[in-house]
Amino acid sequence: MNRFKGFPPQTLPFLEALAQNNNRAWFADNKQQYESAVREPALAFIEEMAPKLNGISNQFRAIAKKTGGSLMRVYRDTRFSKDKTPYKTNIGIQFRHSLGKDVHAPGFYLHIEPGNCFLGAGIWHPDPKTLGKIRNFITDNPAAWQAALREKPFSKHFQLEGDTLIRPPRGYPADHPLIEDLKRKDFIALKAFDGNEIDKPSFCNFVTRGFKQTDALMRYLCAAVEVNY
Repeated sequence: MNRFKGFPPQTLPFLEALAQNNNRAWFADNKQQYESAVREPALAFIEEMAPKLNGISNQFRAIAKKTGGSLMRVYRDTRFSKDKTPYKTNIGIQFRHSLGKDVHAPGFYLHIEPGNCFLGAGIWHPDPKTLGKIRNFITDNPAAWQAALREKPFSKHFQLEGDTLIRPPRGYPADHPLIEDLKRKDFIALKAFDGNEIDKPSFCNFVTRGFKQTDALMRYLCAAVEVNY
């Protein structure tokens, strides 16, 4: 596999063109450009990130495989969606916890899309049992939760995002001081960045620095769901 030197200049224009021509015929005609502008550099990026992730935690996996690894599939699951376009128009890369079986496990995430590039960390759409563990851990350890969110480089660069309940979850008092956090259905933090970063040879270092800024949050969430960090 080629050494990662930054994503090529064609990456974002290809994703823009795919968004405008999201059909199987166009993708088939431009499959080689997808390989050279998206999949090959993404796999090289993942391979270079493996030792850098180990410097943060040895519990997260960077798997440079065409399918079944850290690079998310370009094919959309349209079975339950009104949007029947067949392809994702972004690059999604997830570095999942070693004990996680799917995208709902603790992990670090990179999203590359024209006009919408960001880093992510945390747990997206946890199942009800896992969600209950996080909420109970917050009620039992509120000071540590607040301290994790206040940590300086985290609070400076990241913010919590995702879906929330309208009403307090069952079993939690509406007047709880952390009720807005207890209403969360996602425990993910995002940091937007300029798309010009992706073509730099130092992009892996940029991503690694971003992931390190979430250390306190990730440590807390892993403790909450009883996995090592």
